[in-house]
Amino acid sequence: MKLISIVTPAYNEQENVLEVYRQTKEVFTHLPGYRYEHIFIDNASTDRTVSILRELAAADANVKVIVNARNFGPIRSPYYGLLQSTGDAAVLLVADLQDPPRLIKDFVEAWEKGAKMVFGVKTQSGEFCLFFLIRTLYYKLVTRLSDTKLVKHFTGFGLYDRVVLETLRKIDDPYPYLRGLVMEIGFEPAIIPYYQPARKRGVTKNNAYVLYDFAMLGITSHSKVPLRIATMLGFLLSTFGIVVAFGYFIAKLIFWNVFAAGIAPLVIGGFIFCSLQLFFIGLLGEYIAAIHTQVLRRPLVVEKERINF
Repeated sequence: MKLISIVTPAYNEQENVLEVYRQTKEVFTHLPGYRYEHIFIDNASTDRTVSILRELAAADANVKVIVNARNFGPIRSPYYGLLQSTGDAAVLLVADLQDPPRLIKDFVEAWEKGAKMVFGVKTQSGEFCLFFLIRTLYYKLVTRLSDTKLVKHFTGFGLYDRVVLETLRKIDDPYPYLRGLVMEIGFEPAIIPYYQPARKRGVTKNNAYVLYDFAMLGITSHSKVPLRIATMLGFLLSTFGIVVAFGYFIAKLIFWNVFAAGIAPLVIGGFIFCSLQLFFIGLLGEYIAAIHTQVLRRPLVVEKERINF
């Protein structure tokens, strides 16, 4: 019997971990030809999440638990959990139940037809419509900028064949952007569309800073285009500035007594150039920060405890 690994990252999800366990177990009652392991990787929760997971692991040998020594964030911890899976395929399933466990059956069916990767792609969402629109615009932007073909509205929820997982283990990225890395491997994913419901219990941990981190990581990891835009724009603006300065100089020489340059062009030009400089310095800083993270080579996660492995 083939083994399917379900990897569920969690942080302060005491209201949801039991339900996601139950729904996942229910799915495998309809997949009798498969064994499964449910790996929960907890990011040092401060509520009762770890206690609940210990109880589940004590009652069900299919449940395995990794407790991190501290909160390593939503980028490194899920990726590390995937690398700990031992199945013929692994499914990344978050604990908040916004990604429906029932789709696991569809993922497995597509995998058995030959797909090395199966992606759950949300076509609609129960979140506030403005947020969904912003996400759509971001995906359009990053798709245009990226050197790698990325899938819009794919958040990592999907199934990955063992071949994909072994390739990810060889990459050894200390701050991995999973959504881009799996596309760089090259396998064409099967797409399973779904409606993402709004969160029913608990509070999302993806605040504005986390979302910004995801957004910038997606751009800096897979595109050099912003840096080249900065270079070209700097050249064009420098050329424009020289032409304008030369024009003012000639006009002053010809109309010495009547031509007054005025302070407005200087102030407006100064603000424009300063704003652009700050923007591109910040952008350059993001790339340098990404390089710095890679150079440090810190571990993805430090484990505090393992249960049922």
